[in-house]
Amino acid sequence: MNAPLAGIWPWLPLLLTWLAPEVSSSWWYMRATGGSSRVMCDNVPGLVSRQRQLCHRHPDVMRAIGLGVAEWTTECQHQFRQHRWNCNTLDRDHSLFGRVLLRSSRESAFVYAISSAGVVFAITRACSQGELKSCSCDPKKKGTAKDSKGTFDWGGCSDNIDYGIKFARAFVDAKERRGKDARALMNLHNNRAGRKAVKRFLKQECKCHGVSGSCTLRTCWLAMADFRKTGDYLWRKYNGAIQVVMNQDGTGFTVANKRFKKPTKNDLVYFENSPDYCIRDRDAGSPGTAGRVCNLTSRGMDSCEVMCCGRGYDTSHVTRMTKCECKFHWCCAVRCQDCLEALDVHTCKAPKSADWATPT
Repeated sequence: MNAPLAGIWPWLPLLLTWLAPEVSSSWWYMRATGGSSRVMCDNVPGLVSRQRQLCHRHPDVMRAIGLGVAEWTTECQHQFRQHRWNCNTLDRDHSLFGRVLLRSSRESAFVYAISSAGVVFAITRACSQGELKSCSCDPKKKGTAKDSKGTFDWGGCSDNIDYGIKFARAFVDAKERRGKDARALMNLHNNRAGRKAVKRFLKQECKCHGVSGSCTLRTCWLAMADFRKTGDYLWRKYNGAIQVVMNQDGTGFTVANKRFKKPTKNDLVYFENSPDYCIRDRDAGSPGTAGRVCNLTSRGMDSCEVMCCGRGYDTSHVTRMTKCECKFHWCCAVRCQDCLEALDVHTCKAPKSADWATPT
């Protein structure tokens, strides 16, 4: 197996389940096909021609994208942690999120946006860390510039986000650009919103040079913010997502409800209302909420009333080990005791209907 390809294999399952949600996990077959990047790229199911070309040319970028899948999936799960649909990646499914993405819902809009953002973030970071042959730090950030605080010199390593956006657009959007249907346009719109979200939080960082740390001279660079900021921003866009319908000539959207504003390039859009995700439903891709932990004192989406869809909850008494009686010792350590804590855990009851447990 060649060196660039060897680093891809640990992340290939995630890459496959994201790129080709309809395929099985027979990706192991590809590992035995000889090890060249051409063989690997030619055997990844679901890739269109343009994606295969990019895969052949940039196997190191494929590895970075694979790492990004793990990161944005974790961020998706964080944002939905208190909701009925919690961005769960089901082990029994061959795809990353099951059939939930087949519906043109708010949840699909968010997943496409956060995944596109995750690809930009992962590629840009890999550029700055010197892991990719095709890019490095932003070459445009050189020389002297001015801001509200005065003159500064570009230095350090500015994140090359323009390269990350360009590659992500070429690779992620390639499949959607083949189609002219409504869902393809929806996906392209949300992909772009995700890419723009990462660039939105690009920030200038500076280091002062001078006597006693004075800022008579400054060296500055551009850096991406933590991916959590992008996730929080897209979460707000999810909550304000705009339902749309295709316009008459089939080239764009118009709002489904005339009382709402026209979506901007930063907004998320969707066509179909979401299911309630209360019960396990194969067609909707819903795992249901049976067995989910709920918050008895909350009035939000994680409350037992909302999370359990009115079915009630079971309470179990559990004990766990926690740190307690922590004391600071000079210098410089904090020492704690191990204590047993008793608490009640509330979990949603299953529906009384017998067919709720049908495997998805």
